[in-house]
Amino acid sequence: MDRFHLMSTFVAVAEAESFAGGARRLGLSAPAVTRAVAALEARLGVKLLHRTTRLVRTTEAGQRYLEDARRILAEADEADDAAAGINASLRGHVAVTAPTLFGRIHVTPVLVDFMHQHPQLQISALFLDRVVNMLEEGIDIGVRIGELPDSDLRAQRVGEVRRVVCASPEYLARNGTPTHPEQLLGHQIISASAVSPTVEWKFQAQGMPLAVRIHPRMQVSSNDAAIVAATRGAGITRLLSYQIREWESAGRLQVLLTEYEPPPLPIHVVHRSGPNGAAKVRALVDHLVASLRAGAPGRY
Repeated sequence: MDRFHLMSTFVAVAEAESFAGGARRLGLSAPAVTRAVAALEARLGVKLLHRTTRLVRTTEAGQRYLEDARRILAEADEADDAAAGINASLRGHVAVTAPTLFGRIHVTPVLVDFMHQHPQLQISALFLDRVVNMLEEGIDIGVRIGELPDSDLRAQRVGEVRRVVCASPEYLARNGTPTHPEQLLGHQIISASAVSPTVEWKFQAQGMPLAVRIHPRMQVSSNDAAIVAATRGAGITRLLSYQIREWESAGRLQVLLTEYEPPPLPIHVVHRSGPNGAAKVRALVDHLVASLRAGAPGRY
């Protein structure tokens, strides 16, 4: 079999962690995909995948081969792009990740617009409130909120978000409005673990850090749940500014303690490819950066 076919089949199976999932991605039958991976392992003389009844995982050798195969296939795409020239239509597959609500509210419309412009392009969007390892999970482009660790990823800043404390007007009418972070200790607190994994909320007073150890009455695992609880008067919560904007605009939530907010968190578009990366990735990165910068002049 063709070496590139074997390589791309292995990558699809490894990323899907499933022979059936890899087959669906490639538009092939599951037996054909199984034969291709077996042929590749026979050719290399090494086991690349651990197979169980529920899951497929790469072996240590398989993980190294997966990283090399992704790089080689990306370089082949770049060579195709260069040969076809700048007027060639974008085609193939691009994978994007972003935080859940930010992805739904702000990234999805941009992706749909880009798909309308490039009808031969397929996009996978993975929206999760955790940091995705882009190399291990086969992601080309990510939208990250927060300070970036040192890495080989290329990053472009597109805006920033605030960490805001908020509650419903009904709750505040019943319980009073705190005017200092330490007054939160006398209130019912809703903690969203995706934003507040610890019981300590950090603020800033006169340029100095201020931490308040809270005791949540309610802890939820998603930002959506915290918003629902807060709008129904269950207490005070802390979220990111973009997550509550529609509720704040509708008068359902009121932002508190703005003068004590910590510095805003940056938003970056990051990607794995270098300056000579695949045209489809470069084009989508440029479109995301321009659209997100224009969407909320710096602040979300």
